[in-house]
Amino acid sequence: RRYPTVELRAETFNGSTHVPVPSDSAFLKALLFELRLVDDHVFVEQRDTCTRINHSCVYSVSTAAGELWPVLAFHKSGLIYACVPLVEGTLEPRPPLLTVSGLSQGLALLLGIMDYISPSRKNEAEMNAKIGQLRNLLIQACPLGTPLNTNIRSLNSSFEDIQEMPVDKDQPAWRSSTYKGKPQVNVCITEKVKCMQYDQRDVVDTWQVYGAVNCKCDIEGSAPNVTLSLNLPTNAPPLQDIVVHHCVTSVDPAMLLSTSAEPLHDSVYNGPYKFPFIPPSDSFNLCYYTSQVPVPPILGCYQLIEEGSQIKITVNLKLHESIKNSFEYCEARIPFFNRGPIAQLEYKVSYGQLDLSREKSLLVWVIGQKFPKSLEVSLTGTLSFGTAGKEHPTDYVCTGNTAYVKLYFRIPDFTLTGCYVDQHSVQIFVPGKPKITASRELISSDYYIWNSKAPAPMVYKPLLD
Repeated sequence: RRYPTVELRAETFNGSTHVPVPSDSAFLKALLFELRLVDDHVFVEQRDTCTRINHSCVYSVSTAAGELWPVLAFHKSGLIYACVPLVEGTLEPRPPLLTVSGLSQGLALLLGIMDYISPSRKNEAEMNAKIGQLRNLLIQACPLGTPLNTNIRSLNSSFEDIQEMPVDKDQPAWRSSTYKGKPQVNVCITEKVKCMQYDQRDVVDTWQVYGAVNCKCDIEGSAPNVTLSLNLPTNAPPLQDIVVHHCVTSVDPAMLLSTSAEPLHDSVYNGPYKFPFIPPSDSFNLCYYTSQVPVPPILGCYQLIEEGSQIKITVNLKLHESIKNSFEYCEARIPFFNRGPIAQLEYKVSYGQLDLSREKSLLVWVIGQKFPKSLEVSLTGTLSFGTAGKEHPTDYVCTGNTAYVKLYFRIPDFTLTGCYVDQHSVQIFVPGKPKITASRELISSDYYIWNSKAPAPMVYKPLLD
């Protein structure tokens, strides 16, 4: 496939020094020569000199218009997989490979194509059929030159539904296929909470919430219109830093101006947050947001004290009363870096169970699916260690008594902001009664509780004199 829009961007970036991609036949001839798949018995200084030894699968291909770079290509099982990624900048001087994001995107796409084709390489008829389907599959995987889905194999089942060109001129480019059947919309709000707790007077605890609204709209028509609203409970903190998908047709500008970089004030936009859009064919994230919630879901205190050859630990956790006490899972992991395997362990837990990892360097406190009625749990223990070996974990940051507890949890049908989708507010302008499914979840992400008896590696001091 060739993408004229991508080639136009390349020409814009490089101006008079731009080297255009030659015709397919000329490009193939030049690539075969560069890969030493033709004339390999003849020494050609331009290609075979020691100064051009390639240590990667990125090549500079000689064409009539000049050196075409970068060309990503590799030879596998009798097939050549190649693409010409866009460098978003000038090519003189050549940028380092690691700075060219198009190379990693192109490699992921080529590996996805290889994964799709390679199982059929021993059956020539089947392989030819798959290669024949590739053009249609690439319309869905890489519609405008940017890879959206590099798992080509996952697209195989729907290739018959893909249209080479939209039948309806009003069909947007991001709707690469049309749906036939009963209309249905699935919406899932996923919020992730990051947290750093120190339990120290001169260090401020911090927590952040990040939300994403994922949608999958199976709706007939070339350009169906959908309107979805996000709602918040009364007095809930507003959504901020909202970023919307390009398929959203219009939004209230005040919604996009609310930013967490500025203090909250009465005039801030607090919903409802309406998103009219024409959905893509596959699942997509309609929007992302943050919010300044008043409290973290679980408050913790961790104390680790070294007494001679032993270590004494105390962990206290409390679930905030505003949080839904129904977990899919909840556990606290307590690693011990730069020490040997745990040789002796005496402990007491008020709730749940404590497990020791196979390598004997990690305690896993499984709290389970509910906190007790008191909403508080505690762990106390005394540990001693054996001689450290190479297989035991080390960490340059967590040395001495600087250590942490990391929490892992998921609460289904709950969000920390209270954000939800009212199923009755979802508007779909198509005939028939659509089926609306809405769900939400809260997941921990980098949720740390640092040892209060030692300095934490990164602190957030209060902005006070």
